[in-house]
Amino acid sequence: MKDVLDELAAARRTMGTATLPAGDAYTVELRRCYDAPVDEVWNAITDPERLGRWLRPVTGNLRLGGSFELDGGEHGEILHCDPPRRLRVSWLFGPEADEWPGTSEVEVLLTPSPAGGTEFELVHAAAVGEPMFPTYGPGSGGVGWNLNLLTLDRFLADGEVLDHEGLEESPEGREFIRRSAAAWGHAHLAAGGEPEQVAAAVAATTEFYAPSTSSHAEKESTT
Repeated sequence: MKDVLDELAAARRTMGTATLPAGDAYTVELRRCYDAPVDEVWNAITDPERLGRWLRPVTGNLRLGGSFELDGGEHGEILHCDPPRRLRVSWLFGPEADEWPGTSEVEVLLTPSPAGGTEFELVHAAAVGEPMFPTYGPGSGGVGWNLNLLTLDRFLADGEVLDHEGLEESPEGREFIRRSAAAWGHAHLAAGGEPEQVAAAVAATTEFYAPSTSSHAEKESTT
């Protein structure tokens, strides 16, 4: 439990705004430091074999202008690649997303830290409206990225490969999700969110990622 709570404390979360080809967007932004040099972190986020060990298996033409697909269904194009500092990709979900190019982009920036590690910054800009954002707020993407940065930390530290589903269903993973959703609620409030809407979004996000016992049992009984 200490490991996952340390990870929450290590990451700084903010919510902002951006403009994409699809229109106005909101951003979830995470910043943290990894105890690994920039080249090592860059390799972990761009080498297909290593990327598949902490995020998801990936296929595609992995070069500037090429496309990629993760086995979770996320896919997109590689929009900018400046090794070992900056990577930006479109980030889409499902076949219907192809009708809306640019609805979501992820950018990662790496800079050397004074202590010899890497300052890692991830910005996910998403042009989503009703009902997604009012229902879930920034936690809809933010909680997932918090989980991914946890698995990246463990991979960089000792090569550990985590089972994402197992983590999310474990007691420590569920507590991590609850606290991450609450932390994104604080970021939402700091960005001007209405308290009642923020509270509802935190509850919806928590239930989505870590369903209550009764909801989880009902889901299992129908599968």
